[in-house]
Amino acid sequence: MISKRILLSSLLALCCLIGPGPARSDNYPSHSIVIVVPFSAGGPTDTLARIIAARMQVLLGQSVIIENVTGAAGTLGVGRVVRAAPDGYTLSVGPMNSHVLTGAIYNLPFDLLKDLEPVALLANNPSVVVSRKDAPAKDLKELIAWVKANPERVMAGTSGVGAATHLGGILFETLTGSHIQFIPYRGTSLAMQALVAGQIDLIFDQMSSSLPHVQEGTIRPYAVMSKTRAQAAPDIPTVDEAGLPGLYLPVWNGMWVPKNTPKDIIDKLNRAVVESLADPTVRKRLGDIGQEIYPPEQQTPEALRAYQKAEIEKWWPIVKAAGIKAE
Repeated sequence: MISKRILLSSLLALCCLIGPGPARSDNYPSHSIVIVVPFSAGGPTDTLARIIAARMQVLLGQSVIIENVTGAAGTLGVGRVVRAAPDGYTLSVGPMNSHVLTGAIYNLPFDLLKDLEPVALLANNPSVVVSRKDAPAKDLKELIAWVKANPERVMAGTSGVGAATHLGGILFETLTGSHIQFIPYRGTSLAMQALVAGQIDLIFDQMSSSLPHVQEGTIRPYAVMSKTRAQAAPDIPTVDEAGLPGLYLPVWNGMWVPKNTPKDIIDKLNRAVVESLADPTVRKRLGDIGQEIYPPEQQTPEALRAYQKAEIEKWWPIVKAAGIKAE
């Protein structure tokens, strides 16, 4: 017969081989959570993440820390989360740039759909066509005529190859038959500084980063790249109203965790996000910077998965047809 000591030793060894069971939400979270933002501090996604994180940490009872991991159009930051432990303590917040477009531009060592689990669709930031304040065009039709009359001479700033700011310009070229000279910067904030200084002519930018400069009168807005006017800037016409239907570019943000994160942890994170987005203070702060919150039925993990997949199917052919490749 096997002695009790030998049997106990065998069981302990087996437990060590098996390792701990999957993380559960029974005591989650028991320490601080990190949200990885794949772009520099101060940009639209970083600002959005910080506003939501401040409310989430109150609801979850633990610190929620923002970590900016920049480089390669957001792929380094997303990769950091893909490689993290699936325990709910490392989250990814990012826009369509990093979670849709990069898959068509880079040879990624991970799969944007298969290697991340969706948590929630956060907010949509309409894009807007803006120029330096002394540009000769006074409205969108005049802007189109000016760009077409000066092929490759009108300079549009972007936050990198394949970013939404770049894709907006590609769509503009396609719809108008024009040719723009794209000037890449390491972030939207740097491109905006150049626009305000008059060093470049245009940006196809997110409303949240352009709105303060529009309000100050340091840049000129032409049209919102959406079918409806922006809640934060109702005086700016849509591209349909201004004369260029089809120039639509909503820049949405979502939240993800590594694959194999337990469903009960994802559900707890989703509840914290949904409650945060329902908070009046959060809603006002996001509204003030042009972020438009999705209705509750679109804030589910399933809705984010479906939307991300549909966006990949929509934008990848456009990006590849335009020949956009990583530098």
